[in-house]
Amino acid sequence: MSPRAAPAPLLIACALGIERLALCGRGRGGTGGPVTVLRTGMGPAAAERSVTRALAGPALGDAAVLATGFCAGLAPGMHPGDLVVAGETRDPRGSVPCVGTGLLVKELARVAPGRTVHTGLLTGSEHVVRGHERSELLATGAIAVDMESAATLLSAVRAGARPVAAVRVVVDAPEHELVRIGTVRGGISAFRVLRSVLPVYLEWHRSLLLPRR
Repeated sequence: MSPRAAPAPLLIACALGIERLALCGRGRGGTGGPVTVLRTGMGPAAAERSVTRALAGPALGDAAVLATGFCAGLAPGMHPGDLVVAGETRDPRGSVPCVGTGLLVKELARVAPGRTVHTGLLTGSEHVVRGHERSELLATGAIAVDMESAATLLSAVRAGARPVAAVRVVVDAPEHELVRIGTVRGGISAFRVLRSVLPVYLEWHRSLLLPRR
């Protein structure tokens, strides 16, 4: 009887130390495979370097990749603590479709009751978006923006075919601009939501390992 192949690992990429703290503060049981939480550093260039380097190694060569952390909401009516599940990510270099968005939306609604889950285009930026830039990006069809998700997923698929996804927690929005993460109510709310959603990422990963019918 031949040995079973090891399940593909999961790489969860975030930019900030506070995001990694939120994610690593909970257990990782029941993943069905190894999980790595990678802090990439801020900005698309840092994300590209870190993810490309991680996926070049033998341990993560075939890993599924999920980008996460905080984001800026673009649509009026969004609030800190809302969740964004990307249908695709986009930046000037291209767009990447995401996998398993339906499952992510369903599980996020279960673990974060009372939080609104938005689904749509997550766009990339090289800087923190403020003021009029929000409406300009909203006009392109995007519902949220961050600096790393698009670069993370583009780097992931360029390194080889694999499932990818992006889930972000809104830390500021048009009516709730944030000055510093963690110093106002919105930042604390977003941190608490991010801390609660790791089991959803593990369930997404587990679903990828199930045999196809």
